[in-house]
Amino acid sequence: METFDAAIVGAGVVGCAVARRLALDGARVVVLEAAADILDGASKGNSAILHTGFDATPGTLEAALVAAGHAEYLAIHERLGLPLIRSGALVLAWSEEEAARLPALMDKARANGVDDVEPLDAPALRAREPALAPRVVGGFLVPGEYLIDPWSAPLAYLAQALANGAELRRACPVESAEWDGALWRLGTPRGPVAARLVVGAAGLHGDRLDALIAGRARFTIRPRKGQFVVFDKPAAALARHILLPVPTPVTKGVVVCRTAFGNLLVGPTAEEQEDRTRAECDSATLAALRARGEAILPALADHEVTAFYAGLRPACEHQDYQIALDAERRYLSLGAIRSTGLSAALGVARHASELVGTLGLGWSPPADPVWPRVPNLAEAGERDWQRAGHGGIVCHCERVTRREIEAALAGPLGATTPAGLKRRTRATMGRCQGFYCTAELARIAEGRLVEPIGAGDGG
Repeated sequence: METFDAAIVGAGVVGCAVARRLALDGARVVVLEAAADILDGASKGNSAILHTGFDATPGTLEAALVAAGHAEYLAIHERLGLPLIRSGALVLAWSEEEAARLPALMDKARANGVDDVEPLDAPALRAREPALAPRVVGGFLVPGEYLIDPWSAPLAYLAQALANGAELRRACPVESAEWDGALWRLGTPRGPVAARLVVGAAGLHGDRLDALIAGRARFTIRPRKGQFVVFDKPAAALARHILLPVPTPVTKGVVVCRTAFGNLLVGPTAEEQEDRTRAECDSATLAALRARGEAILPALADHEVTAFYAGLRPACEHQDYQIALDAERRYLSLGAIRSTGLSAALGVARHASELVGTLGLGWSPPADPVWPRVPNLAEAGERDWQRAGHGGIVCHCERVTRREIEAALAGPLGATTPAGLKRRTRATMGRCQGFYCTAELARIAEGRLVEPIGAGDGG
């Protein structure tokens, strides 16, 4: 039985970021993921925005860690090859009642250290966004909000962890846990794992992991479903900024924004449900989302929908992240990292490092850490199809090359499922939803995935 300095349970965006941080701290890290591939839980479906945290509750852990995560992403994204699309956000009021809440929201932004918000009246908003519906009342600009690639970011974090000595074990759920006063012994289907520290980053199952390891759960996950509608690429020209509603105490509301991949999305909803694994779309909600998008940008009525999807957020009964260190038993729980997790992940990881640092485990950071770069999938940068020797384009909708697919299937972070291959390449996610390229993808990936690519994998 191998002994690791730290075992991280969960390979979503938070687990990947923590693995990176602890590996850079000098720990020998193993990441244990229950699913067949990484990013298979809450991290697979979100709005792909790097938030400033302007609308978080001041003084909360969430507010601090979103701000820290935002700052670190800006600092490291170029070294890892990650895109950063400068768009800014407009918070829009569509009624006098909403407009009356704008000054308090701008005061909240300033309390969170976001000092560059700028109030705008209706004519100024329409000058910045000509396609806006004329009934907009007012709003303000948040310049520091960006569009990013939601899957390449955690992939890069974990790739850097692995390049600096970490290990990844997929299809490896933690089924039992025993603390002997010096080591944790974790039972998994792939054999036992011993670790001096356990970090729980299990997302939608965070409370269950707490109950298994700590003997009790300090919170209860209440899955919150968000459905999205994705419009075809020509629709992206209608929105220059991220268009945000005035938030409510329950949700940030429905957003309209471009994506890093050249589409335009509308969403998410905020629907409580019991199921922690399935996030199903329903036609009535999707129709309502489309209508909401058209109410904000009327010209959307002339554009086609390419796809729709739904994701789950690990919300709980509390209004803040649930992060706690049991120093005596060396267990760090990172729970209820909800819809802001993509933005906060690097901040959560740094906070985790600081908490673990109080344990005095004596790690020595690598003298010359490795900085791998991930392939660019964003439309804003050069893509592989624009370079020679790519072997031909397989997915023409998203212009994915044979070389990109081969690279995504290779190495210690190679895709192991059809969904994992999609997230690493965007193959089958375009206008035809895999109608033309699924057969060729299946031929390339034959025998290399734990489940085959089938006729139903294009959606």
